[in-house]
Amino acid sequence: MEYTVYQLLWLFLIYSFLGWLGETALAALRKRRLLNRGFLSTPFSPVYGLGGVLFSVFLPELRSAPLFLFLGGVILGTGLELLTGVVLEKLTGEKWWDYSDRKYHFNSYICPHYALIWGLCALGCLFVGNRFFLFLVGLIPRGGGRVILLVVCAVQILDVLASFAALLQFQTSQREPSELSRLLRALTLRLDNAVTRYVQRRVFRAYPTLEGRPRPRRERATVFAQGCGFYKLVWLFFLAALIGDLVETLFCRATAGVWMSRSSLVWGPFSIVWGFGAVLLTVLLYRYRDRRDGYLFLMGTLAGGAYEYMCSVASEIAFGSVFWDYSHLPFNLGGRINLLYCFFWGIATVVWIKYCYPLLSRWIEKLPLRPGKILTWIMVIFMVVNMAVSALALGRFAQRQGDPAPAQDTLGQFLDERFPDGRMERIYPNIQFVD
Repeated sequence: MEYTVYQLLWLFLIYSFLGWLGETALAALRKRRLLNRGFLSTPFSPVYGLGGVLFSVFLPELRSAPLFLFLGGVILGTGLELLTGVVLEKLTGEKWWDYSDRKYHFNSYICPHYALIWGLCALGCLFVGNRFFLFLVGLIPRGGGRVILLVVCAVQILDVLASFAALLQFQTSQREPSELSRLLRALTLRLDNAVTRYVQRRVFRAYPTLEGRPRPRRERATVFAQGCGFYKLVWLFFLAALIGDLVETLFCRATAGVWMSRSSLVWGPFSIVWGFGAVLLTVLLYRYRDRRDGYLFLMGTLAGGAYEYMCSVASEIAFGSVFWDYSHLPFNLGGRINLLYCFFWGIATVVWIKYCYPLLSRWIEKLPLRPGKILTWIMVIFMVVNMAVSALALGRFAQRQGDPAPAQDTLGQFLDERFPDGRMERIYPNIQFVD
């Protein structure tokens, strides 16, 4: 990773402040009065800070290709904006921004106009911003810089809790309490004071659409995993991870003539890349299932290519290794993705949205309500433990490549015994360790 955690935290704070400053200034020009457009009471907008961190972590190697850097910024920034909008709506029950009046918007959360701005922000961050701001940060003594980071981050965490508590308190007075509001009820009661009322007034001034609409009472479920909620997505992840692994295994057999493990995990034939990819495509595109195949193909090609690229970067950062390398194929980008396999993502999107998801959804909903929930949580626990053990085994496997000496701690000895090099090479035959 090109930047240290210390530097990334500073970049997060700096870009959060600059994003808040830009939104507040723009709102002041439009409204003809000063208006805090941030979700928080402090002068920070975390979504911009997160955007700057994502650009700094995933896109530095694209500086030599400004066009791809711009496109990477567009995809990462709009993806972050979409995720933030969905999460805020799920937590508060209201949309915080609405781009439905702009052409070619996507579910009114994102639109091409702001997507282009995210791309320009990525160029600005990696060519100018990071270098300049980290030079200024370097002038601060390291001890003092850590104290400043600790204090400001602690204030931001308290601000986030207070803001959510104030909004949840207002929302629970307007509708039947949700599971989330019940979990945070103790916190909202403790913050039921002048600070809470101040936060509510400030947020409603900045986002007037949040105030006021009663929500219908939620009906008791009679069908397991109806709609596209948590239980449905867990099952889709599990099934897609299994199906994706089997399809890749058969593809390797057909093209290379060998049986080769394509699993991402140490226990079971599961490809979490395909599992999370199926969930991502379902959440983003199923509501557009009635669109033409060409539209789904294009969106799947872009989303799948970006997702595969980020998975490659993330695995290299986490384990110092890459699990696939497309450098030998034409039209590749850093060996992480290539045009042909991006087209495969597009084809897979059409097949998944049009045919696989409807079929699997009907099967899942046929499960009995209570046993279905119990099975879902068993799968969740199994997959979480499986991913945790796989990550530990991969980390120890990477350590052994640089230092083959036996582990001195109990965990390392366990991993050496249960997951030696031979077993790890059979599970991950294409793994390549890099600097």
